[in-house]
Amino acid sequence: MKIREIAYDFSVCKVEDYSLVDLNAEYCFIGKTREENSLVCVTGNVPANAVQTEDGWKAFRVDGVLDFLLIGILSRICGILAEHEISVFVVSTFDTDYVLIKRENFKRALDILENAGYEIVG
Repeated sequence: MKIREIAYDFSVCKVEDYSLVDLNAEYCFIGKTREENSLVCVTGNVPANAVQTEDGWKAFRVDGVLDFLLIGILSRICGILAEHEISVFVVSTFDTDYVLIKRENFKRALDILENAGYEIVG
């Protein structure tokens, strides 16, 4: 399985609302609940109405389109990283999964996954 590195720095944010979010940005993940409005975006795209921001994330995606019937892909990746005490923040889309890792652990995480048999591209 291929893992595609994404060449941006990311931020995870809470925002007042989505009025200042660039929904046309290349990467923009939103999550809305009764309690909060969350946003994951490229660090340079953090909107002015962010009330809390956690910078310093790097990301990769599972390359290709994943069928909903596939089982355990994300679990295996996260399990390997957990064994090496690397925490993750995951965002899933209709087609695939994006895994964010703090910058200081990112290179080591990719090396660990490559040693586990994943092909790293990007």
